[in-house]
Amino acid sequence: MKRGLIAATGVAALLVSVAACGSDGGDKDSGSGSGDSKGKTLTVWFMDGSNPPKWTEAVKSEFEQKTGAKLDVQIQKWDNIQQKLTTALSESTPPDVFEIGNTQTPSYAATGGLADLSDLKKEIGKDWTESLNKPSVFEGTQYAAPWWAANRVVIYNKKVWADAGVKDIPKTRADLFKAFEAIQKKGDAEPLYLPGQNWYFFDGLTIGAGADLVKKDGNKYVSNLADPKVGKAMEVYKQYQAFSKAPKDKDEATPQQADVFAKGKTGAFIGMGWEAKTAVKANPAIEKDLGYFTIPGETADKPEGVFLGGSNLAIAERSKKKDLAEEFLKIALSDKNEGALAHEVGSIPNKESLLPQVKGNPAGEAAAPAAKGGGTTPLIAEWAAVENAPNPIKAYMTAVLNGKSPEDAAKQVEGEMNKRLSQKQ
Repeated sequence: MKRGLIAATGVAALLVSVAACGSDGGDKDSGSGSGDSKGKTLTVWFMDGSNPPKWTEAVKSEFEQKTGAKLDVQIQKWDNIQQKLTTALSESTPPDVFEIGNTQTPSYAATGGLADLSDLKKEIGKDWTESLNKPSVFEGTQYAAPWWAANRVVIYNKKVWADAGVKDIPKTRADLFKAFEAIQKKGDAEPLYLPGQNWYFFDGLTIGAGADLVKKDGNKYVSNLADPKVGKAMEVYKQYQAFSKAPKDKDEATPQQADVFAKGKTGAFIGMGWEAKTAVKANPAIEKDLGYFTIPGETADKPEGVFLGGSNLAIAERSKKKDLAEEFLKIALSDKNEGALAHEVGSIPNKESLLPQVKGNPAGEAAAPAAKGGGTTPLIAEWAAVENAPNPIKAYMTAVLNGKSPEDAAKQVEGEMNKRLSQKQ
């Protein structure tokens, strides 16, 4: 299932439109227990593709039966959602509950548009996985709840690997590179399709290296790309990219890497589980040869760091049905329903104890081991502007791949990066 993650944009508009409502929080409704909200309607915004039919129907039925209220589920498109949600949160009747990308949460929290969910966290979220919950917290306050996450895996062509004599799933990065070398030596296929600007894979490598992309300089954030740890992650990326003939100045969507893989002449690519379906759509014959495994780390006991893209659920600060909205979150995020979502689509649930629910979904099974040690982009409101096109970190990556040292490449882009980080949220 395709999941969209778009960096928060329109930050200035977000600040102007929503900040004024931060202290105007809607009153909590009286009564949200069993059957005592009859006549009320709770409005929930989900993003296109995030709420599978079986899961949605089950949650809707449970919510309406328990509360007596109606649930109005409205599906939103990712395109221009920031402006639409910004406007909605400034009005007197915003959606009561809404989905937001996990890396978007700090921008909305900074403006006062999100309700404080600290009490809900204490009640139902004591065992939420830390790596998934971290993006829901801004400046020490719980402003959202982790819903689902997804991370990249190695998607490979079993036939290409078998033809090259590769029999075992790699357990370490060195093992993986040896497999690529065997495919390269065979000469019938490209070992790996990895364009030079697969930025979210690189972000995962920085997480694995314990690197931070920004640092605090006085009261502001600035680029930390010159940190040797970031450089080490980029050197690992460079090792991967050496096995690929993909352009060094393009990302994974230009062209779609799954479409390249679908031609059957590529050993592997690093992508989201849903991208395999894109490949099958382009070439149904490749489905029988598809395989998945966790991106291996430097040692066999620890998978590679991964970017945990995903979504949180939040309550509008101006909602007049906050108690009812919290009741919905208790139902939607219950172990039963979180587990059902993971089982239906292979997403990573918000509790480590629920990871076995992805069993039977090959892509989900491959993604699960890396989730605990995963992370995100910097969880600061100022980060939103950095990823706006043209992303300076992509320029940094291309510069290194074209021969510059990581230090020189960092100097080349840090002015632009710092300019973006200085934009007030």
